Amino acid sequence: MLKKKLVRTFGQYKAQFISMIIMIAIGIGIFVGFNMEWFTIEKDTSSFYEETGFADYRIVAGSAIGFTASDLEKIRAIDGVEDASLFLSVDLNVKGEDRKSLALTVTTNENVSFFKLMRGAPYDAESTDGIWLSDSFAAENKFEPGDELTLLYEGKEYTLSIKGLIKSSEYLICVPDSGQLMPDFEKYGFAYVSPAFYRLVTGFSVYPQINVKSSIPEKTFKRLVNRALTKTTLVLTKNETVSYAEAMGESEEGKTMGSVLPVVFLLIAVLAMVTTMHRIAAKERTQIGILKALGFRDRRILLHYSSLCLLIGAVGSVLGIGIGYLVCYFIMNPNGAMGTYFDMPRWTMYMPWFVAVVILAVVALFTLVGFLSVKRTLSEKPAEILRPKTGGSAKKILLEKTKIWNKMSFGAKWNLRDVSRHKSRALMSLLGVAGCMVILVGAMGMRDTMTAFVDSYYEDAMNYASRVYISESASAADIEGLIDSVNGDFGATVPVELEEKAVSLEIYSVPHGYVRFIAESGEETKLEEGGAYVCARIAKEFRVKKGDEITLSPFGKDKKYVLKVAGVIRSLTESVVISEAYASSLGVEFKVDSIYTKVAKSEVAPSPVIKSVQSKEDIMKSFDSFMTVMNEMIVLLIVAGVILGVVVLYNLGTMGYNERYLELATLKVVGFKDKKIASLLVGENMLITFLGMIIGLPLGLGVLQYLLVALASEYEMKLVLGPLTYCVSILLTAGVSLLVSLLIAKKNKKIDMVAALKAPE
Repeated sequence: MLKKKLVRTFGQYKAQFISMIIMIAIGIGIFVGFNMEWFTIEKDTSSFYEETGFADYRIVAGSAIGFTASDLEKIRAIDGVEDASLFLSVDLNVKGEDRKSLALTVTTNENVSFFKLMRGAPYDAESTDGIWLSDSFAAENKFEPGDELTLLYEGKEYTLSIKGLIKSSEYLICVPDSGQLMPDFEKYGFAYVSPAFYRLVTGFSVYPQINVKSSIPEKTFKRLVNRALTKTTLVLTKNETVSYAEAMGESEEGKTMGSVLPVVFLLIAVLAMVTTMHRIAAKERTQIGILKALGFRDRRILLHYSSLCLLIGAVGSVLGIGIGYLVCYFIMNPNGAMGTYFDMPRWTMYMPWFVAVVILAVVALFTLVGFLSVKRTLSEKPAEILRPKTGGSAKKILLEKTKIWNKMSFGAKWNLRDVSRHKSRALMSLLGVAGCMVILVGAMGMRDTMTAFVDSYYEDAMNYASRVYISESASAADIEGLIDSVNGDFGATVPVELEEKAVSLEIYSVPHGYVRFIAESGEETKLEEGGAYVCARIAKEFRVKKGDEITLSPFGKDKKYVLKVAGVIRSLTESVVISEAYASSLGVEFKVDSIYTKVAKSEVAPSPVIKSVQSKEDIMKSFDSFMTVMNEMIVLLIVAGVILGVVVLYNLGTMGYNERYLELATLKVVGFKDKKIASLLVGENMLITFLGMIIGLPLGLGVLQYLLVALASEYEMKLVLGPLTYCVSILLTAGVSLLVSLLIAKKNKKIDMVAALKAPE
């Protein structure tokens, strides 16, 4: 009998049950998907790092001499060093490929900073004519194993045979520098050659870097390295490399996102779901009384309604897990959002353990609410339960004691009294509207902020057409000649320490203004000849402000530079920026490594002085790819938010309509037209919507600011919310609420006026 009743109950409340299933599915789906994303990043990248021997530390030579095999043995002799390798990575141009370039890589140890072979012949450390090429670069440029590739190095050509296609964790995120956010394998890739080829080309075996695998703590490791090499050296942790820092940054960003917007989804869904079930249990009061009067034990009645809740929760959770996997796959697959960023051999999705715990907790909570709601009813006698429950007398609201009340219309009075009588429903509707507003403002605000960042930094600060990277072997005279020939500005980078923190000292000469500097306020600032400009992150970390002094120590030298801070700027790197004149007055030794010019990349003549050329157009293309990925994520959040908002508001609206059915019927009996009753319903919903938007807008800004600090602090962005975001967020939220209100109002035509006369007093 109870099984048949279960089916009938589903049919009777199918709209509410379906809406609850949808709410659970969307809430859990977004929560599962976003948390699977960051967990999958951690698992897949960790596996890749381990498989290819990703180094924990990189010891960088502070001079042109570099490291030899004897230096490598000194590092290997340190207690706690698992393995080490001499390492080289240098950008070379590909002949006849329209300034396409490769990060040509050499490692002397296949267990450290190596690659994974995807296709072709195995690696041969003694090969002098072979090259193992990035499979992504090969795919974009239609190279296959067996093809020949000609590289240009210091005016010479070297033709190599492609032996195999590979992936390497060293180039998990393959970008030429920090100025380019997204990889562009059509223009830039990587490749490995053997130490034998390196010896053949250069005639020596000196390397600029030693890569080390070790679990020794950072400070201890640096001290041991300096002691072993008898000099102060620049030691970079894996956290300071693009391929590790950015991957872990994406993971941390995913954790943050998973703890904010998806939690908002889940909370809205759970609260609306719990409220709905509580109302249904109250509406089933008479049915519960009949079952009890017929002799059904309390335990069986409780089990019946609890199983109903359990079934709804289980179905919604299963659908939610499926949606979560789809969301994660949308982000984490070779052709998805992260596929344009990460270059990995495997894309396997993983779900963190706590997500399963949360899902079980949601189902358990839903079941418990149904259990407790019915249990409270069963505590009464059957005769009392069989009598319909009448509402208590309505208390006067505070506004009724004022003169304003008498001047208000009937509709306004009716709506305010109804909100006062049904506080829980009104509160849930308010939360639904506010939550929808938070999601829209947070999602669209991220796009506005990133667009403003691109406009200020890449459109305004990068006022050049091409950036020419200078070869390490170029002489000062050659560099000066190249600067004159392209009529360019120049820059140099010196690695230094600031209170034991490795930062960059960037030196610029920009008479043409091809590089500009953006102050914290967002306005352009010019370099003073007698001062240094620190990036916002350094200023915050070391509590530095204009007028203070900082002391920098160059690696590999016993020197200290005391600089006066002239201002704080925004920067992509943790850096201190000074002018060439100020660097000369301090005695800073530097060598020009970049030239900025208005000459197009295609018009820069090849020269042994030039290592590679990067165009601003290529950088902007990478940002277009980045914005495409971001827009996909934003659309996903907006669509999910709107669907959830519609379902929540429709569900609560339907419940409110059912609760007020007798009141609405009474209004119809005394002569109110359907149009007037509809205006009452719509008016109340729009009042709640207006209040929800007032609450949701500042909450959305707060969430966006939190996400900005947590997700993009390295870009030193400033929160920006454009007029379109305000308009779309408000209009879309109001539109969703109005649509739902109109759908509910259409039910007025089906009101049975006789029911009003039969209502209990």
